Amino acid sequence: METQNPNGSLQKQSLPPKNYGITKPISLAGPSEADIQRNTELEKFLIESGLYESKEEAAKREEVLGHISEIVKSWVKQLTRQRGYTDQMVEEANAVIFTFGSYRLGVHGPGADIDTLCVGPSYVNREEDFFIILHDILAEMEEVTELQPVPDAHVPVMRFKFQGISIDLLYASISLLVVPDDLDISHESVLPNVDEQTVRSLNGCRVADEILKLVPNVEHFRMTLRCLEFWAKRRGVYSNVTGFLGGLNWALLVARVCQLYPNAVPSMLVSRFFRVYTQWRWPNPVMLCSIEEGELGFPVWDPRKNPQDRFHHMPIITPAYPCMNSSYNVSLSTLRVMMEQFQFGNRICVEIEQNKSQWSALFEPHLFFEAYRNYLQVDIVSADADDLLAWKGWVESRLRQLTLKIERDTNGMLQCHPYPNEYVDTSNQFPHCAFFMGLQRKEGVSGLEGQQFDIRGTVDEFRQEISMYMYWKPGMDIYVSHVCRRQLPAFVFPDGYRRPSIIEASKPADWKNL
Repeated sequence: METQNPNGSLQKQSLPPKNYGITKPISLAGPSEADIQRNTELEKFLIESGLYESKEEAAKREEVLGHISEIVKSWVKQLTRQRGYTDQMVEEANAVIFTFGSYRLGVHGPGADIDTLCVGPSYVNREEDFFIILHDILAEMEEVTELQPVPDAHVPVMRFKFQGISIDLLYASISLLVVPDDLDISHESVLPNVDEQTVRSLNGCRVADEILKLVPNVEHFRMTLRCLEFWAKRRGVYSNVTGFLGGLNWALLVARVCQLYPNAVPSMLVSRFFRVYTQWRWPNPVMLCSIEEGELGFPVWDPRKNPQDRFHHMPIITPAYPCMNSSYNVSLSTLRVMMEQFQFGNRICVEIEQNKSQWSALFEPHLFFEAYRNYLQVDIVSADADDLLAWKGWVESRLRQLTLKIERDTNGMLQCHPYPNEYVDTSNQFPHCAFFMGLQRKEGVSGLEGQQFDIRGTVDEFRQEISMYMYWKPGMDIYVSHVCRRQLPAFVFPDGYRRPSIIEASKPADWKNL
């Protein structure tokens, strides 16, 4: 901004720094020379870890998105013609593809899936037109493999690979007869007369756009998020479906730290991330902006008005209307595990700043199978590989319920640590995968008090609910067993891994002796 001196000459006047977020920054400090050096080392580590895709893969993604755009446009025109609309309507009929998630935020790595949203006209619905007609079109295409519809998910999705690129495709039907190619879905005008599933589908894109507007430095945000997502996967806490945090949750947490330290470089932001969240007083919410009520009447996150919102353990609120808690899946058990991992991250970052550790120490894999004495093993089998894909998706989406049921039936005295990674027993004659949960008594609860945990009834209730799968086929089955650490199957350990020396026991684990 320029102002005029009394003598008529112009002088520059600096504007006050812009505030981001709902509070003032914690610090406006920029990097020291040591911070810049650590930042260079961190970037080098991320590149050497293979977190950035090649130009060739980036071009292939663009090409695949172009193909999917052509497919959905053709699909809508076909439906418009079949429903007897005029030739002009058929000509104008349209669907538009948007991206969201890590791809839209610019932090995707090699082999990552692309989160996509198809926006179609009011007369093309999700239940039949998307999940049956479009599904059948995709199923006939050679380029499409591993096609898996999940219509009953919280956000209904069709998953598949197109020319080897993983795609998560959502659908939103909006109140327009013709969807323009330049549709602005950040505007609330796309929301009237749509159901809550459509709002959730649209909000993936709207939230991604808002995040990029609400951070002080997009490139610093991107590098920090890329780093923290890699860390979360290495430490076993990256999985929304299992009750930890997914990509959107990590993006919102990182964006808030960027707001609190607007002039920090990524090496500083990673350190401050752990400092902030080891001290965060959950369930106080993390918010990038104030929650707006809006005029369309959609429910927004508000524990004062909505009783169910009071039970959220780790609220991380989305910035686009209607504001929602993106981390409703988090349980007391998974929050405890994440807080332990934040403390680990904080400790290593302090050591890095004291030149006592390297960045590689922060990303050491969590040794889950050495962390507990007792585990639950959930084996999932089916008659063929395609059935396993669908069956596994269903079971995995319900594993969080098993965690909650065990917490409920033991009054929180038996703590669960669900592990997001799946494991495959290649020696099994049927297609197979397995998930594991670590089990331990709550700190301060002694086994000498005579209290044992028998969770057979809890497991039976869980298996009963799993068996209600709408698309169940013969051969689909699930087995849940209690295994001690020494009885863990060999297929969970990488080749060449040497187990800790533990004397093998002669008798199997006892369900009643947890």
